[in-house]
Amino acid sequence: MQFKLFGQLFTVNRVWLLITLTAFAILIKLSHWQWQRAAEKTAQLQQIALVQQQGPVSGRQLLAGSATELDGALLSDTGYWVPPYIWLLDNQILHGKVGYDVIIPVQFADSSTLVLVNLGWLAAGHNRQVLPEPQIPAEIAIAALVRSRPANALLLGQNLEGDSYPMRMQQIDYALLQQQLPWSLYPAVLYQQQASDFIPHYQPVVMPPEKHRGYALQWLGLAIAVLAVGLATSWQREKNYEQE
Repeated sequence: MQFKLFGQLFTVNRVWLLITLTAFAILIKLSHWQWQRAAEKTAQLQQIALVQQQGPVSGRQLLAGSATELDGALLSDTGYWVPPYIWLLDNQILHGKVGYDVIIPVQFADSSTLVLVNLGWLAAGHNRQVLPEPQIPAEIAIAALVRSRPANALLLGQNLEGDSYPMRMQQIDYALLQQQLPWSLYPAVLYQQQASDFIPHYQPVVMPPEKHRGYALQWLGLAIAVLAVGLATSWQREKNYEQE
């Protein structure tokens, strides 16, 4: 197949053309996806900043409002742990070490509704069959970030392991945890920001928008390079053909 572009005659093999265009389309799609992710992260950070401008909320204000509307807000209050419930969120890596995030339900004064609190990271032991037993105080000073969508990894296999507490958990599932609890569960997670016996490490945005945009430009550059190489190869073939 022959065609002219910029006054030059190109001879292109149909199979080669299909491979080149397919690669170009995939790279353009990857570039667009990264650009969309950058836009999503920017909107998320703007939402968090806007909510936090209003100042910290109390437990009562949280329970009286919508988890979605208060997503990203800071909460400052005293919470009361509801024993014996302790879940250890599995596969949490901090500074190259494997451990768990300690998740507990708390109540605020004058309310029976429960809210999950991620207290932070706790190192795992050498024997995976033996779970650490974190010491949870009855009363906890909470300075936390409110998130309506918990940071969950892909679930592979059973979510909860064990028949006593603490219990190993693969991801936060409100409906599943509600089945274990005696009172209603508010659909949000409070990520503790101040250190205690546990190490807070949660970040609302792990990869900043700028990095997504950088990846988008890289994919776009590769797409242009693939197309350019395909055209250059075809043009060289035509030149060789004329010389023969």
